[in-house]
Amino acid sequence: MDITTKNKKELPKHIAIIMDGNGRWAKKQGKLRVFGHEQGVKTVRRTVEDCAKLGVEYLTLYTFSTENWNRPKLEVETLMRLLVSSLKKELVTLNKNNIKLNTIGNIATLPKRAHRELVDVMAKTSENTGMVLTLALSYGAREELKSAIQQIATKVKNNIIIPENIDETIINNHLYTHNLPDVDLLIRTSGEQRISNFLLWQIAYAELYFIDVFWPDFTEHHLLEAIKNYQNRERRFGKTSEQLI
Repeated sequence: MDITTKNKKELPKHIAIIMDGNGRWAKKQGKLRVFGHEQGVKTVRRTVEDCAKLGVEYLTLYTFSTENWNRPKLEVETLMRLLVSSLKKELVTLNKNNIKLNTIGNIATLPKRAHRELVDVMAKTSENTGMVLTLALSYGAREELKSAIQQIATKVKNNIIIPENIDETIINNHLYTHNLPDVDLLIRTSGEQRISNFLLWQIAYAELYFIDVFWPDFTEHHLLEAIKNYQNRERRFGKTSEQLI
């Protein structure tokens, strides 16, 4: 780690990562997509530990999207199997690093075993006070926004919320991410340059960083480069450069 103490003060508070390229990485190796997902799990472990050591407060990983359910049955089953086995294996590591596990998405759609393991690990890390690791599972930003709108509409209908009072705070409170701050830095691996229905509301002012490296090959070096790139950007939030001085 070569982020200086001075620069650590400018660390992104919340990093989100679209972990892309497992299948293409495996294909490049002449192997099945499953092999890429297995290697991707190892990258997750390294990246989580690296972020925790750096002092990142929130890390959100796009683990399984609502659209991923449309993938071949064998691949989906493998991903769910990896989720269960990873959660079991990583509980000790999470507690050792004082990491709290969180999740966003429609987790009720997960297989019972995966759902049970997820809830168990979240409960066993709930008292940890270090980095919050959020897994986006069966997650889609449009589905999230639709759910929030429906909840707010119901409350308006029942005279709990007055339409004129609806503001960003009320909307935030009805999102899956109501307990998380907005994203500061969004990283996507594999060279693709799109958001893919991920945290559309929460990345309104995020810095976007696209890297032409498949997720299994993503290393501490790449993470540090992304953070340094973020630190060299001027975040104006609609203001002028002069107003920031």
